[in-house]
Amino acid sequence: MAASQQAAAVRLSDDGPDGRASWQRLLIAVLLTTFSGVGMWSVVVALPTVQADFGVARGGASLPYTLTMIGFGIGGVVMGRVADRMGIVVPSLLGCVMLGVGYVAAGLAPNLATYAIAHGLLIGFGASASFGPLMADISFWFVRRRGIAVAICASGNYLAGAFWPPIVQWSIADYGWRATHIGLGAICVALMLPLVGTLRKRPNFSAAAQAAAQSHFTPTRMALSPGVLQTLLIIAGIACCVAMSMPQVHIVAYCGDLGYGVARGAEMLSLMLGFGIVSRIASGFIADRLGGLLTLLIGSVLQGVALVLYTLSDGLTQLYVVSALFGLFQGGIVPSYAMIVREYFPANEAATRVGLCMTATLLGMALGGWMSGVIFDLTGSYRAAFLNGIAWNLLNGAITVFLLTRRGQRLDRVKVAPA
Repeated sequence: MAASQQAAAVRLSDDGPDGRASWQRLLIAVLLTTFSGVGMWSVVVALPTVQADFGVARGGASLPYTLTMIGFGIGGVVMGRVADRMGIVVPSLLGCVMLGVGYVAAGLAPNLATYAIAHGLLIGFGASASFGPLMADISFWFVRRRGIAVAICASGNYLAGAFWPPIVQWSIADYGWRATHIGLGAICVALMLPLVGTLRKRPNFSAAAQAAAQSHFTPTRMALSPGVLQTLLIIAGIACCVAMSMPQVHIVAYCGDLGYGVARGAEMLSLMLGFGIVSRIASGFIADRLGGLLTLLIGSVLQGVALVLYTLSDGLTQLYVVSALFGLFQGGIVPSYAMIVREYFPANEAATRVGLCMTATLLGMALGGWMSGVIFDLTGSYRAAFLNGIAWNLLNGAITVFLLTRRGQRLDRVKVAPA
């Protein structure tokens, strides 16, 4: 009885995991992820206008998005390593400044190459600080509700996708894409700087360890070396997000090609990501009960179903419905990787390893976004691009099933680190 009361006190105290301070920290993290997430979605909305302004093909116009995702991915590893060594404040501050400078540089870009470089080196890299590193940081503040907390934190990225595209589309239509980019830079700095200052407090690791022991937390084992497991997670992350990128990157242009207008496409993107928020939060509850791997498999199967539905739909109402389903089906995939890392790797490597997984997913988005544009240029339609996404999704599912067959087994000859 005394031990139970002590565990409850640790969980509910301001300093302990799952307590008031933890939920306050989560709220700040969600806001930062939402504000910085404009760096991922503004380039998608601006794609048709930038393509027309610079007079390039669809594949070339997709390059800024590709570089944004590459910058986001590489930045996730670099910023994660900085966070592991110096805490979350330093990378968050760097990211805020890079976003502001990057948007101003993009707005003043004289050509597509400069515009793309500004997105890759500054906007993508800067936005990465408020995604993977923040997810890892939040995982230290929760034990019993770690899955839902990580999922809520990751939902900020989709909140950004639901919130920003209509605003960016309206601003581009009224003020032009250049003024819109410069304005976004100023807004990012003004909104994010005050929030970064509230992150200075570090989690109470001793309380977290005590609560973990008292809640009967046991490290999970897998019959794979850490290096092999990390490699497979990277490949799986690339594969799932090559598939995911097709609708997310090209739905605006796709609607324009079908004659429905880019504004309808922006609405579908917002709808897709809005339902993705529901999916991400639901995936957190699932992960707390079934674990990260099963959650990943569920998301992968459902994403494949939605991609098949896209190949069968080209009516306006159909596309709205399928876009909502796509968001509802795939939103839990990316945060599942953070949960898998916390289940199978040491806690002091969390930010770096989550960063590696997030880099893989973003590289997948970058590759898929560019690949879909090239396939469109070669075939004149997006049907083949959807089929390409389905094939990559099957690869993700196969890797996840393999990892599930190795779960819970012990590898006698290789030291497997606990979570």
